[in-house]
Amino acid sequence: MDLKEIQNLIKFVSNTGVAEVKLETGDVKITIRTTVEGNSPEITYLQQAPMPQALPQAVAPAPVAAPAAPATPAAAEDNSKYVTIKSPMIGTFYRKPAPDKPAFIEVGSAISKGDVLCVVEAMKLFNEIEAEISGKIVKILVDDMSPVEFDQPLFLVDPS
Repeated sequence: MDLKEIQNLIKFVSNTGVAEVKLETGDVKITIRTTVEGNSPEITYLQQAPMPQALPQAVAPAPVAAPAAPATPAAAEDNSKYVTIKSPMIGTFYRKPAPDKPAFIEVGSAISKGDVLCVVEAMKLFNEIEAEISGKIVKILVDDMSPVEFDQPLFLVDPS
């Protein structure tokens, strides 16, 4: 179940006046409760069962990557001189202001403090994420139109 489906479900429940709805589909459990006075939804949701299954799979490739360990510290050292710009909220990451517009920034773009770097949509609100520092974009860490979590790294910036 994706964010759009959850948002539509919340709207539906709010408009019908139902006090509580519980939905279980596969590994996702959602409970939506509405208050009688303001009819604003209170949401308690998302327990996903497959996460423990994903961890053993992620651990298995690590021994295979062990011979390449000398290259990994060099990459980590290179990234240590960069500043990471992180998402201030949960939502959907967009590199463009609109589908038919060019991206706010590209790798190699020079940015100044206050420049808009991307947009994060949360509950139909589009929040512009501005640069907190000046520098040059070294890497974009998130794909366009993908979900992001609070404090998830979005960009690497070379402040020099």
